[in-house]
Amino acid sequence: MSQASSARLLKGAPVAQEILARVQAYVSQHKLRLDIVLVGEHEASQIYVAHKLRQAEKVGIEAVLHRFPAEVSAEALRARIQELNAAPEVTGLIVQLPLPAHLPEALILDSIAPHKDADGLHPQNLGLLAQGRALWAPATPWGILELLMHYDIRAEGRHVVIVGRGRLVGTPLALLLSRPAAYGNATVTLCHSRTESLFTYTREADILVVAVGKPHWFPSEGIKPGATVVDVGIHREGHRLVGDVQPEAAEAAGALTPVPGGVGPLTVACLLENLCRLHRAQSRSQ
Repeated sequence: MSQASSARLLKGAPVAQEILARVQAYVSQHKLRLDIVLVGEHEASQIYVAHKLRQAEKVGIEAVLHRFPAEVSAEALRARIQELNAAPEVTGLIVQLPLPAHLPEALILDSIAPHKDADGLHPQNLGLLAQGRALWAPATPWGILELLMHYDIRAEGRHVVIVGRGRLVGTPLALLLSRPAAYGNATVTLCHSRTESLFTYTREADILVVAVGKPHWFPSEGIKPGATVVDVGIHREGHRLVGDVQPEAAEAAGALTPVPGGVGPLTVACLLENLCRLHRAQSRSQ
């Protein structure tokens, strides 16, 4: 993002530290364990997983990594997940995405027991989210809500446009923002690759969320002057990390998330807070 911009930077680190303080307080009273299943050598995935492991250790959560070669079979992967589902010492688990092309992502994620699904991606948990009954939500969408609330950017009554309808970010975020809740009550437009005249919608957005997974894809001309822009993308280009939004967007936006240092820190913090929510739900059911 342009350093000359007067746009307000919405840094994720201060918000993440508040969340992690809550997690650490909970962990001081309860023993939690997070298990991470990692398949293959995908560079970004290895970076994300290393960060999750480090942050879990910092707050006192036991984190266990299960590595598999890229050619692992779906049967072998599901067998390990079933073992973790049955292990009482495992509070929650995640499968790091993306998976190699030969593995059926939906089938693998469906293998995770809903009550141990720390990413909130099991169909049962997404269904509860759609009904407004979920006890936890996917980490990145919830992190975005935490960010907006921290900086007192209210969604209520505002027009939020989300570019990207994936189940990791776009779809659950649209559900959350439309809920009758302190963080919601927004009018939400969900755009995607088949949306015609995309900028017709994005230029009307008070809050614009870009989650398309393409580096520097979204231009400044698609932004309403003064809008809040949340850039969910993170990509490595040479020795630097960049987002989905072009740097010139800083000249149009009123507030925006930097890359790196915006949404990223919140994803990990909210994942670990999800583990606390999982533990509370499991304790109530016993």
